[in-house]
Amino acid sequence: MPLALEFCVALGAILLAAVLFTNAVEILGGRLNLGAGAVGSVLAAVGTALPETMIPVVAILAAAYAGEGGEAAGEIGIGAILGAPFLLSTLAMFVVGASAFAYRKRREQGAEIRCSEARAGDEFPWCKVPAKEVIVDEKTIARDMSFFLVFFAVAAGAGIVELPLAFRVALAAILISAYALYVRRTLHSGGALEEVPQSLTLWRFSSRPPTWTVVCQTVLALALIVGGAEFFVTAVEDTAQAVTLPAGLVALILAPLATELPEKINSVLWVREGKDTLALGNITGAMVFQSTVPVTLGVLFTPWELGALNLFSAALAILSGGFVYAMLRRSAPLHSWHLMVGGVFYLVFLLAAVFIVF
Repeated sequence: MPLALEFCVALGAILLAAVLFTNAVEILGGRLNLGAGAVGSVLAAVGTALPETMIPVVAILAAAYAGEGGEAAGEIGIGAILGAPFLLSTLAMFVVGASAFAYRKRREQGAEIRCSEARAGDEFPWCKVPAKEVIVDEKTIARDMSFFLVFFAVAAGAGIVELPLAFRVALAAILISAYALYVRRTLHSGGALEEVPQSLTLWRFSSRPPTWTVVCQTVLALALIVGGAEFFVTAVEDTAQAVTLPAGLVALILAPLATELPEKINSVLWVREGKDTLALGNITGAMVFQSTVPVTLGVLFTPWELGALNLFSAALAILSGGFVYAMLRRSAPLHSWHLMVGGVFYLVFLLAAVFIVF
């Protein structure tokens, strides 16, 4: 099968599964009376993160149980794990900033990154400006960024030297505990869930589908994600052999581009509508997940010895995220160009990758 067709089939299955999963999990969240934080930042975020998460999971399992090609599969796993937070903190931030600048004439806040107009009764004690001029929800976004910066830096630092198994297990426990703490804080923030979809994608016989059909669609979506991820890993291995590039490098660049960036179209649409907190939260929430849960798999089930290019990408991700965090902590509003700086970090990495490989 041609490589292009392999990627199309794999990505088609993965993205379709993500749509099905998100649709089903939102309905389940509504029926369980979960809040917006639980469904939006936890359940739906995990659903949209499943495609890029399952790629390293499948690759790591292949490395563990397959003899031939196991080393390449392990490289793909580590590359995909590091690639997602790197792309989110650089190129995805650039996309949001560029979108705000491009839509500045139709946005009430122009090129500044701000919340949509506050509703009656909303309170923003951390902001000292009128409700209609509230800057982006810095408390939520800065919290996400602080989690990401601390724990991704710890995980990347652990890859500099070979650690004993006991240390790696302890690090994995810390990362999982960190995400659990993040989830706990998220569940206690955010109001009631609004605009819960009633229509199930694969059930058109009634406007309110039975709960068992929602569960079935969720299971089917998970199966499609696993199958698509396995096919994607094979396509990356074939591509690396065809172009004589390291499989880890191909996964580091290609996997997050293919799985993360299409999902961030949601952020572009929210920016166009002036819902900047949703747009940024969509990215920063995924950054927290990607820097803890998938990294835990890498720490436990791979040697987690990061090469120079992997460490360089992690350093750029931390620098890019740190710059945005610093801009959030100021009293002045966040501007589109602050986020567009992330594109510079991404370009620096591409140039370095070309220089190192060739």
